[in-house]
Amino acid sequence: QVQLVESGGGLVQAGDSLRLSCAASGRTSSSYAMGWFRQAPGKDREFVAGINWRSNTNYADSVKGRFTISRDNVKNTLYLQMNSLKPEDTANYYCARSRDSFGGSSSYGYDYWGQGTQVTVSS
Repeated sequence: QVQLVESGGGLVQAGDSLRLSCAASGRTSSSYAMGWFRQAPGKDREFVAGINWRSNTNYADSVKGRFTISRDNVKNTLYLQMNSLKPEDTANYYCARSRDSFGGSSSYGYDYWGQGTQVTVSS
């Protein structure tokens, strides 16, 4: 079993920055890809960013150039640095562990999920 706990969410103004963290415990391994997803009220969960076992990254077009995903395999922690936040970034943000080393943008490819951390961006 793997436990994922997100932190770092909050209420900020448009243009501000936040850094989300996701602490992993249990049967963790740096061999798995990790990802961030988000879900706004009334909308489907959507992919935000992913990082594979080689620390190669990919992003949703909506956050490219503003968000940065990274991982610290010693601390078993995943990060999401979010800059230039917009009101449309408001959502509950979830970290997830992929079923394999490569990850991807589909939520079906992830088998462990955190409880989420709320990010609210006011205009």
